[in-house]
Amino acid sequence: MSNRAVLEVIALDAEDAIAAQAGGADRLELVTDMAADGLTPSRETYARIRAAVDLPLRVMLRLTDGFTADDVEALQRVAGDLRSEGADEFVLGFLDADGNPDLTVLEQLAAELEGCRWTFHRAIDHAADRAALRKQLADLPGLDTYLTAGSAAGVDTGLDVLRAEAGLRGEPGHEQQLLVGGGLRLDHVPVLRAAGVDAFHIGGAARPAGWTSPVAQGAVRAWRRALDTDAA
Repeated sequence: MSNRAVLEVIALDAEDAIAAQAGGADRLELVTDMAADGLTPSRETYARIRAAVDLPLRVMLRLTDGFTADDVEALQRVAGDLRSEGADEFVLGFLDADGNPDLTVLEQLAAELEGCRWTFHRAIDHAADRAALRKQLADLPGLDTYLTAGSAAGVDTGLDVLRAEAGLRGEPGHEQQLLVGGGLRLDHVPVLRAAGVDAFHIGGAARPAGWTSPVAQGAVRAWRRALDTDAA
């Protein structure tokens, strides 16, 4: 059985996607407007990226900055449009005013995404109780991944939480894959791999010149080498 870890890279456009695939990425998260922490890209952008690479594509479903959904119907329409374009993997996550998962929104979107796989993103790091959130979402169809830094402050602060959750893999509420991202650095990799983490998510780390520059193939390749070395 392969020990290869999943490397997911944020892509804003087809240029990013091509560089990420050439560097060794396994999957892309598609977003726009990183100033708002990543919003849903257009249907046209999805189509261009889909035509440019053959990697799995997970598309962000978020129309405004933050972790609340003010217009569920608009999100459903966007999801339907993207599915019509061929999208079959998504990223989403919504909390209510008390920091609990917004089950009304999540259940409606899960129904819209029937047959699709999806990631609950870093809203978990802002939840009032992450363990309770996992239990509440355990039966939502399609949810197969949690993107988390273990803390709202990033991986540096969340390392102990990430190691503990990696050790619970397969237990109730922890059946989903743990995808680590948010202030992730190469020096975190050995510690996380030793704890059993097998999926990593990078955005800014793939762009040494900053978010105004495209994904750098060489930066992605460095991550691929690091993950493969720690799997050996």
